[in-house]
Parts: sequence; structure tokens; C-alpha cells
Amino acid sequence: MIVGTAGHIDHGKTTLVRALTGVDTDRLPEEKKRRISIELGYAFLATPAGQRIGFIDVPGHERLVHTMLAGATGIDFALLLIAADDGVMPQTREHLAVLSLLGLEQGAIVITKCDRATPERIAALHGEIAELVAGSTLAEAPVLEVAATTGLGLDALRSLLFDAAEKPPRRGDEGQAFRLAIDRAFSLDGVGTVVTGTIHAGRVRVGDELALAPDPRGHRMRVRSLHAQNAAVEEAEAGQRCAVGLVGLAKDEVARGQWLAAPAVVLSTDRLDLRLRLWPAEAKALRSGTPVHVHIGAKAVMGTVAVLSRDVLEPGEEALVQLLLREPVAAWRGDRIVLRDANASRTIAGGSVLDPFAPTRYRRTPERLTELAALQLPTAEARLQALLQAASLGVALARFAAAEGLAQWPSPGEALIVQERDAAWALADALAEQLAGQLLQRLADYHQRQPEELGPDVGRLRRLCAPRLAEPLWRALLARLRAQGRLALRGAFVHLPEHGVQLSATEQRIAQKVAPRLTDAAFEGAWARDLARDCGEPEPLMRTTLARLAQQGELHQVVKDLFYDQACMLKLAALARGIGAAHQGDVVAAAFRDATGLGRKRAIQILEYFDRVGLLRRVGDLHKLRSDSRLFADERAA
Repeated sequence: MIVGTAGHIDHGKTTLVRALTGVDTDRLPEEKKRRISIELGYAFLATPAGQRIGFIDVPGHERLVHTMLAGATGIDFALLLIAADDGVMPQTREHLAVLSLLGLEQGAIVITKCDRATPERIAALHGEIAELVAGSTLAEAPVLEVAATTGLGLDALRSLLFDAAEKPPRRGDEGQAFRLAIDRAFSLDGVGTVVTGTIHAGRVRVGDELALAPDPRGHRMRVRSLHAQNAAVEEAEAGQRCAVGLVGLAKDEVARGQWLAAPAVVLSTDRLDLRLRLWPAEAKALRSGTPVHVHIGAKAVMGTVAVLSRDVLEPGEEALVQLLLREPVAAWRGDRIVLRDANASRTIAGGSVLDPFAPTRYRRTPERLTELAALQLPTAEARLQALLQAASLGVALARFAAAEGLAQWPSPGEALIVQERDAAWALADALAEQLAGQLLQRLADYHQRQPEELGPDVGRLRRLCAPRLAEPLWRALLARLRAQGRLALRGAFVHLPEHGVQLSATEQRIAQKVAPRLTDAAFEGAWARDLARDCGEPEPLMRTTLARLAQQGELHQVVKDLFYDQACMLKLAALARGIGAAHQGDVVAAAFRDATGLGRKRAIQILEYFDRVGLLRRVGDLHKLRSDSRLFADERAA
């Protein structure tokens, strides 16, 4: 269990921690000289049951609230200190706001320096405290009276802490991957780089591979050593203060505010959707466009608020909002966030992350608000099931798992599921059937408008029906409908099974004449004008006939007026597949050129055609093989 102190400057936080643990958490020379806490301090206390309670001692000065927040986001049990001689002070109120907005319900109010006040003064202070905490998460917290210098009340406080340590808080869903919020980094002789922080989720073992988040360089490092709750261990877990010795990371490559995490859940974002509460003591409503300081984990960054579910957020109320951040952060669903005003003079709001991958567009649509409602359900399994029912475009499963901080995604249940390497998508069966109905209706309409054509190609049909659907899901939907006999594919063209294109007698005659010439053309292909000349046919009629054959899926028009027959295209596709298999999915243009004996220009034209019809996909300058595509795999797929 992690205990955090909070309260106004000089209200006895450091003195109380020293009295409980024997450790002076003011370690910096400047802290000793000025007799105030400037940085986060740490100490530990052994319980009779053999556990170790960690203490985070935070600064109380108003200019150091950002440092206080860096420590407060990882605590389980809060001690709000109020000096008997001073009473409730400005930072008492702000620290209480911070604790409440972080959702901390476990804690105690500690009246310190009771040896400096009369019984009447302490009794009056109890009344002030009751009024102060009313409506906060600590409204039911016990109030204790102590004097750290004389030992008054310390035994009762220790007993309270020991009892709380026997009932550790629930820390999210099972299966959470390791995440530690870094608040310090330094070097030790013989150890190397060490980072410290509070473990928010999961477990870590000596020898594990970890990564920083966010980190554009993509560093990976190995755990050399672990100290949890100030003791050397082989394994550490959520709820512990931890020092991690790392191999493969220099001290100047890591900073407070970053996270140390399992590689599977590393992410970076500059947009967050969350449920936010505006502190009741605020004088004004929160409006879209308001600049704020955003505190998450041990990180502080400037951002702007966009209120989603209403026009404005009134004091004491909650609403769905999106935060637009000025620099990337790492954040996961369920992480707590605190907002301070643009001048960093007061704490104004706090909430819980719902989606770290917040959309840029369509963020206020009814469907999106339904998705955000699904993300507020209590378990990852329930959230995924509800999200699948709401998401007409499906759910990216690996992305969902990363956003949840899970090592693997829960079962999607009854859904259309497709997986490509490390990525996977799911679309609820009901929504897949609804989309299938729209697709088939679009095909019927297309056939009615253009009966002379076989049908649209796969890419055009997607643009007509579901341009925002993930392409792997689109191909999986087509494959399901084809397996059910509800549509047919001929080459790259899609049509209803009952629809076909009949060639005229003239077109059939020309088709017979060009067939051997196309075979002879092999990988070079044949131009319409050359075929017209060689066959003694008018060029316009030849172009029309070749286009009709391409619409039927008998021929393939790679670029305008350049045609290949089906047999040749099967061979070219097989070469592309072979190159992709040899180069980890990349179909390298130079390798394809050499394998076909073609010039570079023609080789690239063919690869771009494969991109258009769905055998390959273009990623930057690369052509990547679609692992689930059956185009040109055999005669029936053609």
C-alpha cells in the first residue's frame, strides 16, 4: 500500500512521516536549509503482518502543487494534514480538491501539532474540518489528533494504517500489463540507470523486457534489478514503490512523466476522451476552448478542453470531454487526470480516461457518445462487448487491449474477426449482417443502373458502402458473403450471383482473336491499339470489347489500354507472393522487376494494380502483401 501526505506548507507532513518511519524524507541540501519539502520524499514502514507500507511525502508550497500531483496520482491512502495552530489554509483546500478529483476514498484527516493548541481550539477545528470535507471523497474519513514531537496519537494512526494495509485496493481488471509512472531517474555505480516510481498495474520480474512511453525512438531495455518497498526483490507488483535498474538505457534518455511499461501496451497520444468533474468550488462553468494544465501520472502538459456531451460543464457536475494536448503523453483507460487553470494557480477539475485514442473527427456524434458510454462499464469484457454493439466500423482489438493496458484482449464473442500479423479487428455479427444488407443493395442498384457491366471492383464498392471500415474487415465481410453464396467475385470485380454480362457475337469473335495474342504477350501485356492493328479490327471497337472483357474479369487492365489475360496475371501474382514471403511481407519493386524480367516502370505499374485490387497494400514507398487476400491464389479466386 502507498500512503501519501497532503496539506499546507509547514503543517508537519515530513515530521509526521519521520515519526512514523524514522526516515527524514527531506534529502536535498536546499530542503535542509529552508526546512521545507521541495521534491517528493519517500519512506517505508513495516507492518506486524510483514508487509511494507510506502510513504510519499509531497511539498505543501503553492508553487509546488505540480510536484505534489506527480506523487499523488499513485497513492492508495491519503493523509490530509491540518495543523492545530493554523487550521484550514489555502493549500489544505487545494490538496483536498486534488485528492477528491483523483477519486481517493481511503484516507484520514490528521490534526497535527496538537501540543500547540488548546482543547477548545482543537474542538473548533473538528467543526471546520467537517465543513471542509463535506461533499468530498474523504467526507467519511476518520479524524485523528497527533503531535509528532511528543508521540501523541501516533499509535492510533499506525493501527489505522496497518488495518488499511490488510485490505489492499482493487487495481483494475485482471491481466493488466506492467506500468510504472516514472518520477525519478539517476545512475548508480555498478547498477547503471535506475528509475523509480509507483507501479500502477501488472507485475515485473528481473530479466523482463520493457519500453518507455511515450518514446519516439522506441527504446527497449532489460530489467537488471528491482527494489520494491525499499527491499531487493525478484518480482514487484501494482501498489508498490519500485526502483528498477535497467540495461540499455542512459539516464539522460528518460525523464519524469514518462512511463516504464510492457512493450505490448506502450502508446502515445495527444488526444484523450474522459469523464470529467468540475470542482464545486469553481466560480465559473468550464467551456470548450479553455486552456488548462493537464496532470497525468507524473507528467504535466498544457492542453485545451472540448466539452462533448453538453454545451458547458457547470461547477460540481460531470460531463464527457476531450483534451487536446500540446505534446504527446502516455495514458490508459481508467487513469486519473487533474486539471489546473491556465495560470497554474488552482485545481479546477479531475476525471478518468475513457479512451486514449480519441478521434479527431466525429467526436460528438450519437454513435461516438454511445461508444464512450460503453467504455464506462466496470470490466474490460463488458466494455468490449458493449463497444462491439455500438461500433458500426468494428473494433481494433490490439488497439483496444493497449488502451486498456491489457496484455491481451478479451474474447469478442460472436463477431466477424480477422487478424493480420500483430493487428486484429472484430465486427459484431449483427452489425456485419446490417452492413452486408447495405452492400448487397448497393450491388443490386449498381446492376440496375449499369446492366452492361459485371459490377464494381472491390475498391470502388468499398468506397460506395463503407469507406471508413478497416480494410481487413471489409475483405473478411466479402469473403463471408462469397462463402455464403450471396455474392460472386470475378477477378477484382464484385457482382450478385444472378447477374452476368453477355457478350455480343461481334465481341465474342474479337475475344477469340485476341486470346492467343495476349498469351504470347506474356508479362509485357498487350496494348489495345496493337491488338486492333494485329486483328484487323477498328480501334474503338477493340477498346470497347477489351473493356467489356475486363468488366467480366476475363482480362485485367493494368493501366489505360494495357491488358493482361487471367493466366498471366496468376503467374505475376504468384511471383509477388513469393517475393513477399521472402522479404517479411514486403514486395520489393526491384526484386519483382528482376523476377519478371520487366523494366522498372512496367513492374511498378503491375504492383500498383495489385495495390488497387487488394492483393497488396501501399505503405509509403513499400508494397506489402495482404496475408489474408485470396486474389489470384487459384483459378476460382480469379
